[in-house]
Amino acid sequence: MSPAARRRAGAVIAAVAVAVLLSAVPALAHGFTSTVYADLTSPETGHVRTELQLEYDLLVVSAADYEKDDPLFRAGTAAFEAGDAAEQAAALDAHADSVVVYVTERFGVTAGGKACTPVRDGDFTIGQREGVPYALLFLDYRCPESAEAHEVRSGLFPGSEGYVRDSKTIVTYDLDLKSGSTALDAQHRSFSTQQSWIERFWQFFRLGAEHLLSGLDHILFLLALIAGSRRLREIVLAATTFTLAHSVTFILAALGLVQVPASFVEPVIALSIAVVAGWHLWRIWRRRSHATDLETVGHGHLRLDRAGWTRLAVVFCFGLVHGLGFAAALGIDQAWSWTLLWSLLVFNVGIEVVQLAIIIVVFPLLALVRHRQPAAGLWTTGAIAAGVSVMGLVWFVQRVLGI
Repeated sequence: MSPAARRRAGAVIAAVAVAVLLSAVPALAHGFTSTVYADLTSPETGHVRTELQLEYDLLVVSAADYEKDDPLFRAGTAAFEAGDAAEQAAALDAHADSVVVYVTERFGVTAGGKACTPVRDGDFTIGQREGVPYALLFLDYRCPESAEAHEVRSGLFPGSEGYVRDSKTIVTYDLDLKSGSTALDAQHRSFSTQQSWIERFWQFFRLGAEHLLSGLDHILFLLALIAGSRRLREIVLAATTFTLAHSVTFILAALGLVQVPASFVEPVIALSIAVVAGWHLWRIWRRRSHATDLETVGHGHLRLDRAGWTRLAVVFCFGLVHGLGFAAALGIDQAWSWTLLWSLLVFNVGIEVVQLAIIIVVFPLLALVRHRQPAAGLWTTGAIAAGVSVMGLVWFVQRVLGI
């Protein structure tokens, strides 16, 4: 077998391997964890009103401890499979004691170091977040009136239960003459309203960074951009365009100014992966007689041809949709405020730092291969693009069909 044939065979094998490995990943790339949403306000001294939104099916199996003979499990899972919100709410109301005990043992409020007493307020209702049914529960906490600060603790749906890898709790609050947002997870289970701005900065920065690292669809989109960029200026322009686009829709959606259903956002994100990766494959096919020119031509100037501007326009449009995906993962849709905007910007900075780190690591390696062995660089980027494109199409079909 000639060297060229071996390179082609290696590229095909690599592309197939990438597609096979990635096909094991669920169509919703953020489905390994669950998100709880908690909104805390203080109508009067000594009273903390808490609105909790919890993933319905996870709440059922966790509160019933996955015992199939448990009446809550039977009624709750039957209602979930039927997809009837009224039946789902009725199942929770019929077994409210078990559900509230589970929740209040893992979510609590203290004031001045003393635990506040929770009381359920009203019946359960069912809503939707990212196409998933969520149970809405109101709890009234009675606290010592002399307390100057409150502490919130959340250990809901831990990985030790075995149903999800872990969960995070997005908290918004208006307590002790302070308002803001924070994020709790396995490493940070509690926060105080006396929390410093540095602590709040770090929590949302870390949350943004972790989200991009755990969001395989966004990473694959970035890899597709890197593989299709021949020179540093191309990946810089593409990454900047993507950042500007997703930042706009991310902030608008997180502030509740734009609402687009997940049934549209998730398939389009998958399609964007396939299209951007396929763009590089199309360029290789179009210039197949001089394909290695893609790895060597055009150094030195910043001018883009028509295809380059078209690529940036495509990236910008898809970036707008990715921003909606980032906002849905964060799950904050409150009215505009400076405090909330600060939290969102810090979350976005965390995303951008990880994105930049991936570019700094991957692009120079591909550039080195392209410079020393143009043919090998072409087959390497082609293999990456092929694997990513196949995975994007697989995800697209799965998300459209709801598999």
